[in-house]
Amino acid sequence: MRRLLLPALVLGLAGLPLVASPYFITLMNYIGMSALAALGLVLLTGVGGLTSFGQAAFVGIGAYATAWFTTTQGGSPWLGLVLALVLSGAVAMVLGVATLRLGGHLLPLSTIAWGLAIFFFFGNSLALGGHNGISGIPPVALGPYPLSSSAAAYGLIWLSLGGVMWLCANLLGARQGRAIRALRGGAAMAESLGIDSFRIRLAVFVLSAVLAGLSGWLYAHVQRFVGPTAFDVGPGMEYLFMAMLGGAGQIGGAVLGAAVVTFAKDGLQDVLPYLVKQSGPIEVIVFAVLFILVLQRARGGLIPALRRLVPAATPPIPAEAELPRRRLPAPGAHLLTLAAVTKRFGGLVAVNGVSFTLHAGEILGLIGPNGAGKSTLFNLISGAARIDSGLVHFLDLDITGLPARRVAAQGIARSFQHVRLRPTMSLLENVMLGAHLRGGAGLIAGALRLDRAEERRIAGVAMAQLRRVGLAATPHAMAGSLPLGQQRVLEIARALAADPVLIMLDEPAAGLRHAEKQALATLLRTLRAEGVSILLVEHDMEFVMSVVDRAVVMEFGSVIAEGAPAAIRADAAVQRAYLGAAA
Repeated sequence: MRRLLLPALVLGLAGLPLVASPYFITLMNYIGMSALAALGLVLLTGVGGLTSFGQAAFVGIGAYATAWFTTTQGGSPWLGLVLALVLSGAVAMVLGVATLRLGGHLLPLSTIAWGLAIFFFFGNSLALGGHNGISGIPPVALGPYPLSSSAAAYGLIWLSLGGVMWLCANLLGARQGRAIRALRGGAAMAESLGIDSFRIRLAVFVLSAVLAGLSGWLYAHVQRFVGPTAFDVGPGMEYLFMAMLGGAGQIGGAVLGAAVVTFAKDGLQDVLPYLVKQSGPIEVIVFAVLFILVLQRARGGLIPALRRLVPAATPPIPAEAELPRRRLPAPGAHLLTLAAVTKRFGGLVAVNGVSFTLHAGEILGLIGPNGAGKSTLFNLISGAARIDSGLVHFLDLDITGLPARRVAAQGIARSFQHVRLRPTMSLLENVMLGAHLRGGAGLIAGALRLDRAEERRIAGVAMAQLRRVGLAATPHAMAGSLPLGQQRVLEIARALAADPVLIMLDEPAAGLRHAEKQALATLLRTLRAEGVSILLVEHDMEFVMSVVDRAVVMEFGSVIAEGAPAAIRADAAVQRAYLGAAA
């Protein structure tokens, strides 16, 4: 059914100018232009998790750039398109570098600030016509034929929108698209996979602005006039509402949201004058109520709700494949060495001069009571936290103070104490995220589907890891549907997809049943036999002692014992600290 819906929808849109009134075609033109701007917010906010209220400012930059160029300089609208896209992207680059490192509520507030600044610049710039705007903008022309009618503009707008939607859908299913989708899992998770989270945020921010600039270019040459009012923060919030209403994170949600809002506004403008004298404020109130209802009743938007009515197609299961493998060090070689590693949080010494060595092909357990500093030490080794003093060497390289993405590039993969997956991505996609550094396709290659061979190999490797951990039966199920124990196992599969030299597992057996723990123990022993080294934090003493070669015991941030499992069990200091009593 889904395969039939898309061609039917395309044919219906293509034939619409033959049967619809000019007024309805004009409304469809506004829907298409608004959908382009909202699509940028689907990528930025719905997928990437970065809220922006300033999208209308980028629409304005694109509109004013081509309006100024074609009216005062006599340039071609097609060259105006290049100027609109370049200028909107360049401004977004500058603003992104300045603001995207802000966290929490500060980023959305900053988008309101620079959105207002750009709006006032439009209204107070004499070169741009001030508050009177720019009129007499020429229409886009194909050779000697101007696209001045609503029907002609309709074709240009919807062809542009369809092409952009196709490119965006390709991108989100590709390597860099998965990196964008990973941003909602938090920077720590993304960086642990080798993803440069700031660079990806900046890329999607610029891409969102470029789509808004394209919308502005179309607006200028279809409307034939631009003024600052259309690019205030209010319209920016409206674009955000369109993206959320249609379905945050859904490509088609931009179109559906734009259609619902545009038709609702048109209907209210027809009805409200009969009910009240001043309909403008009432229209704002109605949309505020609609916004609240969406947040309360349909947070996922309309597209996810409609998808429940249409049977989902089952994607094919990828065949197992191989990617280039790392060369593992010789068994017994010094792999990871810590020397007097210390971390303080104010007056609290969380890790106090910890030193130990992990050998290649070894399973080393890191144990101790709650609050001993084990997870903090994990974060220091993996680059998720900064070391105050001491050294960390891995494969004879000094990785002290390296950011997590660069540590991951050296061959260290990890899981987390509190599971960090993308619940709205499938099991297969989550594991494919782990292989991010094993691919090289960029944004353009993904959007143009030039990365298909690489994607098939990455999917095949991810499928092999799902089989390895016993989760291959439902590779296309959402990760959020798994129980906690299986989510932990999925994290291990994601780490294995990176082809690590060292895998760091933080409480992997938590939430597993006895049989699942036995399967996990078998997997860890298999990995050791293959030459993969493992650093393991776990509170289940029976499980730990059954799989590790050696154990390091921590208490209050310091190492109190180190040795083979039998020696650790017999150590009186360990019994007092960990078990609560001496033998």
